[in-house]
Amino acid sequence: MVLRSQREPDYESFRQRVLTRDNRVCQMPYCGSSHGIIVHHIKPYGRHPTLRTDPNNGITLCRKCHTLTFGKEKRYASMFLKIVAEKHAT
Repeated sequence: MVLRSQREPDYESFRQRVLTRDNRVCQMPYCGSSHGIIVHHIKPYGRHPTLRTDPNNGITLCRKCHTLTFGKEKRYASMFLKIVAEKHAT
């Protein structure tokens, strides 16, 4: 198994930038958990190669909230993009 960080030279930098920006807490509204945090690609990793390491395409989610998004990524994308955009406005 090849890890994403091994395939994309800038992947670890992307991950760290998103974790720092989001203060290592889940960004799902009304969650805010700091346990089991992962970096989620808002626009799918496989379908959007030009966005793979763009921090604006990443958001932190806890494992529970990440699981809730499986199969519903399009439904959550606009909300997640808005959350990320608001972080840049402040």
